[in-house]
Amino acid sequence: MTDSFKLKNRFRGYFPVVVDVETAGFNAKTDALLEIAAVTTKMDENGFIYPDKTFHYHVNPFEGANLEKAALEFNGIDPYCALRGALDETEAMKDLCKNIRKEQKAADCQRSVIVAHNAAFDQGFVNAAIERSHIKRSPFHPFVSFDTTSLAGLALGQTVLVKACMAAGIAFDQKEAHSALYDTERTAELFCYIVNKWQSLGGTIPEIS
Repeated sequence: MTDSFKLKNRFRGYFPVVVDVETAGFNAKTDALLEIAAVTTKMDENGFIYPDKTFHYHVNPFEGANLEKAALEFNGIDPYCALRGALDETEAMKDLCKNIRKEQKAADCQRSVIVAHNAAFDQGFVNAAIERSHIKRSPFHPFVSFDTTSLAGLALGQTVLVKACMAAGIAFDQKEAHSALYDTERTAELFCYIVNKWQSLGGTIPEIS
């Protein structure tokens, strides 16, 4: 692989990590994080990117967390079901950050950037969970993100995840939707499709000086 065809050069030293969360509400400070998944990305010898490794955690509500009934009915999660195999939030976030730092280093990137559909929502919950977990060295940039909602609106004329995936020819089972793992994997496919489509249409990979 030539130096210009390295992931570190594609996004100004950022390492794209696709993330999705399932929560017990909309307030990242007060409402529980219940599930989080992350998919890392990799670049091939032709400069195209593709989903690489997947990390997935069911999460126990943090102490004092608010659980909105409507949110639980929407995502179908029983926070206290033993069969979930959930971890305490701190344990889950520390393991996630450790794994992302390892993959980021292997890609020779300087910082990880969250890629998500409606990214501000997911980024807010990730940042809040990292803060509660007292993780001093977060791999994620605190405010930079890549939002596949905007990218899909530009590239495909669709902003809803399922419709954007359909427009891109990505299979999407709506019965599996609202699982952090499933949504993250589809979002990762969508992100890679849009980035690769740009290159195939003549877009260039920038050099880092």
